[in-house]
Amino acid sequence: MIDLYTSPTPNGWKASVTLEELELPYEATAIDLSKNVQKEEWFLALNPNGRIPVIVDRDCDNLAVFETGAIMIYLAEKTGRLLPAAAAPRARVIEWLMFQMGGVGPMMGQANVFFRYFPEKIQPAIDRYQNESRRLFEVLDRRLGESEWLGDDYSIADIANWCWVRTYKWSGVNIEGLPNLRRWLDVMKERPACRKGCEVPMKSPSITQDKEAAEKFAERARKSLQT
Repeated sequence: MIDLYTSPTPNGWKASVTLEELELPYEATAIDLSKNVQKEEWFLALNPNGRIPVIVDRDCDNLAVFETGAIMIYLAEKTGRLLPAAAAPRARVIEWLMFQMGGVGPMMGQANVFFRYFPEKIQPAIDRYQNESRRLFEVLDRRLGESEWLGDDYSIADIANWCWVRTYKWSGVNIEGLPNLRRWLDVMKERPACRKGCEVPMKSPSITQDKEAAEKFAERARKSLQT
């Protein structure tokens, strides 16, 4: 059994979608980021960086794993699925996983901060992170014009990138003119495990369509940015 400590964010979904795809039994505990639960001592004992998600594998001496890339690789290796064993296809999956970890996630995260959360609108910063996010989307679109998936087959690389790219509207990034990316987004969202994983630890309202929900989400995010 896996214990998952998480919140309804792209990084949180990366773990829950992976667990759903791998059909591993798990129990999810919601972490309220606005109340700084992730900074409490019990949580820091699991992840000294004080960030979600974290998993604890009860079947492996209560091993705690943090950082989403590490979590996804651990779960894939535990089951022998979603990460090839052969060197070349494995490298392709890991490089696109790291592409998300080092590029898509940080750039979209900063776009969210300056476009949605900061009360002051610093336009050069907004432009910088939205434009860089768009550039990274173009890289994904080019790859997805060559291959159905980011690796040779469906993998943790697709899950990791999708959990972030699917929130492009919240980041204020345009995906017009990226047909391969759009095709991939549409295919991914129809996967039952993807849909279910994005409702963990709870189903969230559409913050891009519900103004009140968007304001509440942004307010909670502002509080968490201060810690």
